[in-house]
Amino acid sequence: RFGTPPFRRGSVPLFNKALNNKRFIYFYCINAIREIVRKQLKKRIKTIKLMNKRSFFIVGKHAVLEALKNPSRKVLRVFLTEESKKNIHRENQKQNLLKDIKIHFKNKKELDKYTGYEDIQHQGYVAEVEHLDNLILKEFIKDRKDLTFACLDEVTDPRNIGSIIRSAASFNLDGVLIKERHFPEESKLMYKSASGSMEHVNIFKVSNINTSLKFLREKNFWVYGFDVKSKKKFTEVEWKGNNVLLFGSEGFGIKKHTEKYADYLVKIEINEKIESLNISNSAAIVFHYI
Repeated sequence: RFGTPPFRRGSVPLFNKALNNKRFIYFYCINAIREIVRKQLKKRIKTIKLMNKRSFFIVGKHAVLEALKNPSRKVLRVFLTEESKKNIHRENQKQNLLKDIKIHFKNKKELDKYTGYEDIQHQGYVAEVEHLDNLILKEFIKDRKDLTFACLDEVTDPRNIGSIIRSAASFNLDGVLIKERHFPEESKLMYKSASGSMEHVNIFKVSNINTSLKFLREKNFWVYGFDVKSKKKFTEVEWKGNNVLLFGSEGFGIKKHTEKYADYLVKIEINEKIESLNISNSAAIVFHYI
C-alpha cells in the first residue's frame, strides 16, 4: 500500500474510531462522576460550616448575658430597651460586655415581635447569635476520668431540655447527650428555660443514641437507665468511675431497643400514689444526689 501506515498501539490501530469513541465515553464518564462527587463533597462541607455559622435569636436576660460573657459564642447584635442596657452596665462594671457589639434600642412592644407565638418573656433582652462549635464525644473523653453524662432518649420538649441543661450546669455534669434531630438548637424557649446554662454545658449531638451508648460502654462507662418500674433505687448505687444517666421521654420512657444498652435499671423512690415525676424534676434530683 502507498502512503504512511497508521500508528498502532499493540495490534489495534490508534485511529480505530469505534474503539476510541468507547475510550472517550468511558474516561469522560469517569471524570464527570469524579467532578460530581467532588462538588457534592465541597457543597456538604460548606453547608456544615454555614450551619455552624448560621445566626438565630435568643431572648431573656440570663440567656443573653451569658452569651455575651462566653468567648466561644459569637454575638452579632443585641436588641435592648434603655433600661436593660443600664442594667448590663450596672451589674457588670468590671467588664464591658457590649464592646464591639451592635446595639439596637427597642421598646417592649417592638421586642415582643422576636418572641413570636412562643409567648416568652424577653425581659428587654434579645440577641442574634451564632451556633457554638460541635463537640466530638470521642475526642472529649480522651484522657479524662470519672465522667458523668446525662443521655436523653426521645426527649423533644424544648422546655424540658432547657431545664435539664440548667440542672446539668448547676450540679457540674460533664455533658448531655441528645439525638441530633431531636435537639431544638435554635429554640428560644429552650434557651430561656436553660437560663444562660447553654453556655456552660457540653452538649453532644449524636446521630444515634444506641451507637453512642455502645461506644461509651466499650470505653468503661456504666449506663444506668431510669425506669419507674425498676426495683432498684438509684440511691443504692455506688456512684464511682464513668457513668451515663439515661432518661426516656415522658409517657413512654426508655425505648425497648435502647434499654438493652443499659447495664442497670434504677428508679427514684416517690410516693406510691404518684405515678411519676416530670423528667426535668427527676433529672435535677439525680444530678444533685450524684
